[in-house]
Amino acid sequence: MSTDTTDADNDLRERITNFLRRNFPQIQMHGGSAAISHLDRESGEVTIQLGGACSGCGISPMTIQAIKSRMVKEIPEIETVHADTGAGAGADGDLGGTSSGGMSPSFPGETTDDGGDDEGPQAPF
Repeated sequence: MSTDTTDADNDLRERITNFLRRNFPQIQMHGGSAAISHLDRESGEVTIQLGGACSGCGISPMTIQAIKSRMVKEIPEIETVHADTGAGAGADGDLGGTSSGGMSPSFPGETTDDGGDDEGPQAPF
């Protein structure tokens, strides 16, 4: 790898990092983190790993979708964005819920007994 290629990769990494900081400050403000886990400048692919509080956060799939759609618009060298929280189902922005595994949300007062009488969760007060 030439020095020019290394400099170009470092410049692209810095622009991606700045893009994430500028456009998604809530990731860090809420105790999460975002890091580039893979970058292929030739194919225009980048993989972003969200960690910390992002793992298990109900909003992370929407954050991932926003990162994917906005990064390709703002950084011309990037054509494909892969993002993951490492939390399993839906972590790659799959809002359709077609992935298997993962946890279902639970609410205070809700029981796991499925007696067929679905009145919804009970209020905690």
